[in-house]
Amino acid sequence: MMGWDIFIYFAVAAVGLSLSASVCALAGCRKTAVALAAAASVVTGCFIAVLWLHLDRPPLRTMGETRLWYSFFAGIAGLFTYLRWRYKWILSFSTVLSTVFIMLNLLKPEIHDHTLMPALQSPWFIPHVTVYMFSYSLLGCAFLMGVAGLFRKGTDREMLSSADTLVYIGVAFLTFGMLSGAIWAKSAWGHFWSWDPKETWALITWLVYLLYIHLRLYRKGGAVLWYILLIFAFACLQMCWWGINFLPSAQDSIHVY
Repeated sequence: MMGWDIFIYFAVAAVGLSLSASVCALAGCRKTAVALAAAASVVTGCFIAVLWLHLDRPPLRTMGETRLWYSFFAGIAGLFTYLRWRYKWILSFSTVLSTVFIMLNLLKPEIHDHTLMPALQSPWFIPHVTVYMFSYSLLGCAFLMGVAGLFRKGTDREMLSSADTLVYIGVAFLTFGMLSGAIWAKSAWGHFWSWDPKETWALITWLVYLLYIHLRLYRKGGAVLWYILLIFAFACLQMCWWGINFLPSAQDSIHVY
């Protein structure tokens, strides 16, 4: 399949640009780092556009296609965080996240055919999936803040404030994703909610992030607890995204295509 066969060339270019951006950020070459990181996102975005044209449908159906979007948005989220709070290390970590998903797609590509079953032929398909992937990328950066915070001595108020902002925005998009999914489910299957494994883990993930927001707003607990909760919430998010595929109960899920 020509569309997917050329992915390796875009992947090498995107990873190379992202790594170069990370090095420049660590060296203090801010403008160059921003330009290289932006170029990496453009390269990935161009491949998504090429694949979209080749498949004649949105490349959002298979796990491999959602990984592609996540690597795209992870780069954008990392660049946003770098521009907003100027953490020199964040581009390195977002590059690692993005590269991991790119490598997964190179090592284990999914079947990218032209088929789009009737349930996916909905106006909610594109906004639902892309909003979720964007929220996952922002919450991924919040996760990185949590990991970094655990290795820092004392309470870094700026880092906690940064994580809070990322979580607020990410949860807002996550909420829209859940609501749009419910509306889509009503039109496709006749009901808003069915306690499908995917839906259940989406709710669990949402509630854990709401718990984090509650604890931060009311200053319950301490920095270590907050950082651990960020990491745990991201683990729930991964379970919601792809971990459920390993559950026996998910084999008959309406969310498996």
